[in-house]
Amino acid sequence: MSPRRNRPRGGEKSAEHSPWMSTGGERTESWQGEEWLVRSVVGSAAGKYYRCPGCDQEIPPGVGHLVAWQSYAGVDDRRHWHRGCWNARDRRGAKLQRSRNAPRY
Repeated sequence: MSPRRNRPRGGEKSAEHSPWMSTGGERTESWQGEEWLVRSVVGSAAGKYYRCPGCDQEIPPGVGHLVAWQSYAGVDDRRHWHRGCWNARDRRGAKLQRSRNAPRY
C-alpha cells in the first residue's frame, strides 16, 4: 500500500490554493460619487488588529471584514471595515476623535 498524496499532481497549483480564495475576490462599488475597490477578507486570513473607520472600534485577528479603497488611490489608503459598518456607511455620521476631557458640542 502506498502513502496518500497530499500535494496535487503536476507543476501547477490548484485553484484551491489561490491567494484570492483567502480574500474572497475584489469588486467595485460606487459611494459618494467615487469608485471604491472592495475586497472581502475571511477570518483565517486576518492576522492582526485593524481599526474600523465606520465605528472606530478594533477588528481583532481572526475576524472576517472588508478592505476598501478608492480606485485611484494606492495600497497605503486601504481601510479595513466591519461588514456591517461598510453596509451602513450612508446612515452613519462622522466619528469624531475627541480627547477624554473634551466637551461634546
